[in-house]
Amino acid sequence: MVAADNIQTTSTETKFDLLSYLKVRQQLCETALDKAVPMNYPDKIYEAMRYSLLAGGKRLRPILCIATCEMIGGTIEISMPTACALEMIHTMSLIHDDLPAMDNDDYRRGKLTNHKVYGEDIAILAGDGLLAYAFEHVVTETKNVPPDRILQVIFRLGRATGAAGLVGGQVVDLECEGKTDTSLETLNFIHNHKTAALLEASVVCGGILAGASPENIQSLSRYSQNIGLAFQIIDDILDITSTQEKLGKSVGKDLKAQKVTYPSLWGIEDSRQKANQLIEEACAELKPYGEKAQPLIALAHFITSRDR
Repeated sequence: MVAADNIQTTSTETKFDLLSYLKVRQQLCETALDKAVPMNYPDKIYEAMRYSLLAGGKRLRPILCIATCEMIGGTIEISMPTACALEMIHTMSLIHDDLPAMDNDDYRRGKLTNHKVYGEDIAILAGDGLLAYAFEHVVTETKNVPPDRILQVIFRLGRATGAAGLVGGQVVDLECEGKTDTSLETLNFIHNHKTAALLEASVVCGGILAGASPENIQSLSRYSQNIGLAFQIIDDILDITSTQEKLGKSVGKDLKAQKVTYPSLWGIEDSRQKANQLIEEACAELKPYGEKAQPLIALAHFITSRDR
């Protein structure tokens, strides 16, 4: 859960209680995720899938999806299956990212990583199972939404996940390990794909489900791309300044892997300023929505104020 002192608001947000908003929606997401992936045979694979899926976390991606859907005029009910699918895809990426062949991490969200508990073979299959089921869940559980919108959501999820999205970003990230001459352009490519792509899908899919216009989609894309890059900048900073106890995962990984990061290029303070600038640009995209945009504006500011 989010600590109250992590939440900073601007003058436009003072009437919006982000802590209460997150508390309610996180609980809704936890309940939906628990129901979405019940135990079944073979027990081991479902247990492994649930181990990582239900391990907590901010649930930022599903909450962004729900908030956008509501802002455009939709409901929690029509967005929840896609919200759950986004968390399944995100969890898959974490399970696979933690593997010895990738980032080789022992802890995630304060718990042993999936492969440390179930072995590398089951961890790979648990990630595969979650990825496949994410698409099935959208198709079978989304109600009262025109089929063409569901098809658009499936397309967005597939593109954000594959070689044009987080997989492509991960490949370039692995290629850049140990290369201290990685350019800013390459670094932006990595994180626009590895991190921002799924955040963008979260926001845009919420809008699609509610019937957002092409103009709406464009502004939502710009909003989410900006918060996605800001999210990664803060992640890079926290990898330097935070602790394993706070983050629930290993720190100092980028330095050990000799990765170029935003702080290594700009320094910590300039990186933080750039993240704040990106958040301001993101929130500017939401001005036409007035008070309906308060959750998304508050969530954007939360990204730069978080300490985990």
